[in-house]
Amino acid sequence: MTKQSWLILALTAAVGLSACKILPTPSAQGGDSASSSAFNPDRMVEEIWTSKVSPYLQQKAGPFAEVHALAKTDPAAAGAKYGNPKKQANSPWTFAVRVEGKIVAANTQSRAASIDIDVDGDGKADARVQIGPAMRGTALRDSLDFVQFNDFTNQIDFAQFGKAFNAYADKTVLYKLPREGLEGRTAKVLGAYTIEGGQDLPLVTPAEAEIGPKP
Repeated sequence: MTKQSWLILALTAAVGLSACKILPTPSAQGGDSASSSAFNPDRMVEEIWTSKVSPYLQQKAGPFAEVHALAKTDPAAAGAKYGNPKKQANSPWTFAVRVEGKIVAANTQSRAASIDIDVDGDGKADARVQIGPAMRGTALRDSLDFVQFNDFTNQIDFAQFGKAFNAYADKTVLYKLPREGLEGRTAKVLGAYTIEGGQDLPLVTPAEAEIGPKP
């Protein structure tokens, strides 16, 4: 190869290298920032539980017998008084209630544990209370008039937010409850329920719950 050819080759390589761009690797800090701003329903519930959720339920809830009697005859009136009048038009009414009475039956063999409570003293169950850890429905979320579907990006986020209420109640309140020898004990519950077809008993999801000592 001639000296002139070597010179042309060297110049070509130099031009090629100068045209290359070295792009910086995205920093880990940027990834953390994106992650911290992501939708986090558990954290959202934790942040409003003490300041908004508990005070709302304590103020809105009525005695179960009173609420349920009105709910059976006039669900809209019961919902406006004891629930969320701003609910979506096609959604069922959800009611905030206080359930107090004697435990007449208990199911603690599955993760979806529950207790049946007699509130009027006739020896028969009037309400079924979920005690976790697995709980159905989104009654706690749906009873709150400051939580609206339009505040969320999509149905999935809204559903996850509803489940986060159940998870928070379980990890802060329900996990402490006894699981043995429950029948005959007294129970006091603050929570919410939705009237649904096919239910044997109204299914209450608690935000607060206490179980008395063995008789």
